[in-house]
Amino acid sequence: MYKKYFATALILINILLSQNFNIARIQYGGGGDWYSDPSSLPNLLQYLKDHTSMKQAGNEIRIKLTDNNAHHFPYLYMTGHGNINLSDDEVIALRTILQNGGFLHADDNYGMDASFRREMKKVFPNKDLVELPHDHPVFSSYYQFDNGLPKVHEHDNKPPQAFGIFEKDILVVLYTYETDLGDGWEDETVHNNPWELREKALKMGVNIIYFALTQ
Repeated sequence: MYKKYFATALILINILLSQNFNIARIQYGGGGDWYSDPSSLPNLLQYLKDHTSMKQAGNEIRIKLTDNNAHHFPYLYMTGHGNINLSDDEVIALRTILQNGGFLHADDNYGMDASFRREMKKVFPNKDLVELPHDHPVFSSYYQFDNGLPKVHEHDNKPPQAFGIFEKDILVVLYTYETDLGDGWEDETVHNNPWELREKALKMGVNIIYFALTQ
């Protein structure tokens, strides 16, 4: 079947979603446009609600890592085109969140690669971003993606890649590069992408959420 349906996953999701599932967008420092693709996360959450059993999909919440409630959100999202620069307090806060059940999805909107890798080295000095193979469970947690990430927008004529950072064998950071999923989640009028491409991006977003909540 095209959809993966696991009873154990649904049980876990029902437990985790006793309240609305919200995605927390990180407002980081530096010159990066953390606020880019403003329609992306609302569209992804609506697709999640319409096409999966997660009917309690909620809202995009914008946070700073140093906010008192930042650790309340199990799913953090980061994107942008330019420079990401985390303060010492933000580095400590992000490390603490990720070591205590949090998950970060960072999606390169073209231009944040070098700064993101630099900042992740501050968060986890002894860990490296490692490429995930196409048979990693994130590519089959709900929909099947035999060839890994879909390619939404062309940047530097490179294939899309997924990288991860693991904490005790748990994927705590997923970095999607040269794919631009966020652009695929945006309203159709923003980039004039065909629905077929946008739906691939949305389905991949569903996979990431399902994997993060059930791994």
